[in-house]
Amino acid sequence: MDTRQVSLSDTVVPSGSSLRNCLAVMHSTGFDTAFLVDSESRLIGVVTAEAVREALVNGIDVDSSAHEVAVEPAAVTGPEDSRARVVDVMRAVGISQVPVIDDSGRVVGVHASNGMIGTPHRKNWAVIIAGGFGKRLAPVTNNIPKPMVRIAGRPILEHLVLHLACAGIRRIFLSVNYLGHIIKDYFGDGSAFGCSIEYLWDDEDQPLGTGGPLSLLWDSGTRPNEPLLVLNGDLVTGFAVGKLLDAHAAGGAVATIAASEYHHEVPFGVVETEYGRLRRIAEKPVHTWPVNSGIYVLDPSLLARVPKGTLYPITKLFEQCLERGEPVGVWRLDDPWQDVGKPEELARARGQR
Repeated sequence: MDTRQVSLSDTVVPSGSSLRNCLAVMHSTGFDTAFLVDSESRLIGVVTAEAVREALVNGIDVDSSAHEVAVEPAAVTGPEDSRARVVDVMRAVGISQVPVIDDSGRVVGVHASNGMIGTPHRKNWAVIIAGGFGKRLAPVTNNIPKPMVRIAGRPILEHLVLHLACAGIRRIFLSVNYLGHIIKDYFGDGSAFGCSIEYLWDDEDQPLGTGGPLSLLWDSGTRPNEPLLVLNGDLVTGFAVGKLLDAHAAGGAVATIAASEYHHEVPFGVVETEYGRLRRIAEKPVHTWPVNSGIYVLDPSLLARVPKGTLYPITKLFEQCLERGEPVGVWRLDDPWQDVGKPEELARARGQR
């Protein structure tokens, strides 16, 4: 069953439930597990289809207590664990569902093989700009698009798609260009990743940059009613999607830029002077600046301003907003973030340096 049609309450059974109740849950969800919880939704144990079948074969009545076959889960995860990591655990252990447990032991979600259950659905759409040529990463990108370069066993783009779907984003557009068919063949319609994926194709001979592909969405007539999340396809990050969208909604801006902090250590002692005399020596000071992370939220009306068929960096859109006197918000991104555009950045993302 499509996990988008399953609610968290569909996956759990109260502590007094019978094996029959567990089978009914498995039948309705298509899962091979049911999660046994107490009156506070705290996890007691897991009932598997295999355990129920074995119990029935051994003569245990179908109306017997589920406690008779409940066991400890093979794996659990917390609310902050990444979707990609949990999927890897499921594959390694050979299970199809993993409960998400909060600090109180309550079941607050379920990772299934084809989606996430328990995360509030957001009406916002996302556009991932995934059409770059990745020339600076050659020869790695000679035969694959840059967003398909693998980090921790899967393409960068897959990490982003899984992260967005886990955060409640159910409709994702991938802007593709260079070797875009590789991306489409891999992701298909998105159903295997817990979301719907559609494609915005630009001409390989006329790249549209980081902002131009948004004109393809507008021209298609498929226009969002809610603020649109836009992000570059070469990012390694687990940013708080919901917090960014909520901050944009509360800020009253036409656009919001997520800004990460960049730190630079001067490798020397900096001499500070006053009137030609030494005031002090600052030994290897560290300077910090907020930098554009390549993650944005846009009011839908801004899409109409993106020119058609021309190279257009998305930063020009923000400059035009400022020229019009329209507010552009900045949201501080506190989560880990890394742009992967150069060989040394790819090496760091892979833990090689």
